Amino acid sequence: QVQLVESGGGLVQAGGSLRLSCAASGRTFSRYRMGWFRRQAPGKEREFVASIEWTGSRTSYADSVKGRFTISRNIAKNTIDLQMNSLKLEDTAVYFCAGGLVGRAYEYWGQGTQVTVSS
Repeated sequence: QVQLVESGGGLVQAGGSLRLSCAASGRTFSRYRMGWFRRQAPGKEREFVASIEWTGSRTSYADSVKGRFTISRNIAKNTIDLQMNSLKLEDTAVYFCAGGLVGRAYEYWGQGTQVTVSS
């Protein structure tokens, strides 16, 4: 079955960097869009962070992370990475990897990885 497994979360000081990785397995993702979402507090809605089309490499970013975060994919390793620079306190959240056919809702989700930014 499809599995998305996130890694790379942790504790970092404000202004620092972290790199998240999502290992995707269980199917061919060539027609998929892969994304990163985050939930900043329990009970809060998951919000979109960034996405990339698996083959076309078209990317999209939330305004709050533009210029600081970069999403990329490694086709050979089947991973989707999120490079996060200039981290702010408000970037503290559980970050989720997701996948869905281009033009459709995301149907696959990972379990999430915690990112905590401290002052």
